[in-house]
Amino acid sequence: MIAIRQLNQMTPQEYLEWEPTQEIRYDYIDGEVFAMTGGTKPHNRIAGNIYTALDSHLQERGCEVYIADVKVQASENGPYHYPDVVVTCDPRDRNSNQFVQYPCLIVEVLSPSTEAFDRGGKFARYRQMETLQEYVLIQSEQIGVECFRRNEEGLWVLYPYESGDTFTLSSVGLSLSVDAVYRQVRFESTETEAS
Repeated sequence: MIAIRQLNQMTPQEYLEWEPTQEIRYDYIDGEVFAMTGGTKPHNRIAGNIYTALDSHLQERGCEVYIADVKVQASENGPYHYPDVVVTCDPRDRNSNQFVQYPCLIVEVLSPSTEAFDRGGKFARYRQMETLQEYVLIQSEQIGVECFRRNEEGLWVLYPYESGDTFTLSSVGLSLSVDAVYRQVRFESTETEAS
C-alpha cells in the first residue's frame, strides 16, 4: 500500500462517498486513505484459485464470496480494507452493495510490501469482528498457507500447511489441497510451475 496524504482527514461517510469516484481502490484507516497497489501474476492466480473453489462450493448455501474489489468494514466507523477474498454467510450483508460487515472467512495473499501489515495491524482489526471465524494468509513467492482459526474459547489458533497437505476451511466446510491453491502458479525465482 502507498499512503495518500489528504489535506484533511476524512470521516467514514466522506470516505464512502469519495472512494467510488476514484480510479483505484483505497483502504481507510483512522481517517486516512491508502492506495491499493497492483499485484503479481502469482498473487492474482492464487486469489483466483481460492475464489473459484469457494464460489463453486458455496453456490447453493446462501453464502456470498467476493474477490479483491469488495471492501470489508471492520467496525462501524471503519477501517475499511480490501481483502483478496472474503466470504459472508450472514443475511445482514445483503443490505449493502458497498461493503461486507459480517464475514466468516477472509483470505489475504501476501506480498512483500503488505505482509507485515496483513499479519499485524490488519489482523488485529479483523480479530475484533465477532462473525469472523477464519483468517487465511497465503504466500505468493513460495508455497505456504497459514490458517488462523478462532476456537471455542475465542482464541485464534494457527494451523500452517505446505505442499502435499490438505486443509479445511471450517467456516464454510471446504477442504482444499495446498497444491490446488497453487495450481498454475509460476514463481519468479524458479520459473517452474507448481503442481
